[in-house]
Amino acid sequence: MYSSRSLFNISGAIGSTVWIILSLILAIVGGILIYFLFLNKKNEGKFTGFLGWLYDFLSFKKMFLETLLKITYLIVAIYITLSSFALIGYSFLGFLLQLLLGNVIARVVYEFSLILLVICRNTTEIAKNTSKKVEEKKSEENK
Repeated sequence: MYSSRSLFNISGAIGSTVWIILSLILAIVGGILIYFLFLNKKNEGKFTGFLGWLYDFLSFKKMFLETLLKITYLIVAIYITLSSFALIGYSFLGFLLQLLLGNVIARVVYEFSLILLVICRNTTEIAKNTSKKVEEKKSEENK
């Protein structure tokens, strides 16, 4: 009734399930250990070189989304421009609309995305500055 092929598929599925569960457990334990041992506030500014970069990356000190958005905008703009030339033979108006409106719409979408990032960065900077001022006032009052 059961061929060796179906038994192999069942054992492969069981092995995959076990590996997925084991991966989940290892990821949870590893994430907790990295967070409490490596990303501890006491370690801020302690690492240099690759470990310093890794600390900044994992603690989200540096945002890479802005660079990623700029690169994807350039890719999208070049694609819209080049693909619009495929429309010349069918419709010159369609070509112009895709070439002009497509690039304008892409630019507006990416600018709104970057505006959100700038707002986030400015809000974070304002929060840092106000917390420093509050700490300075407390230290002045204690004197």
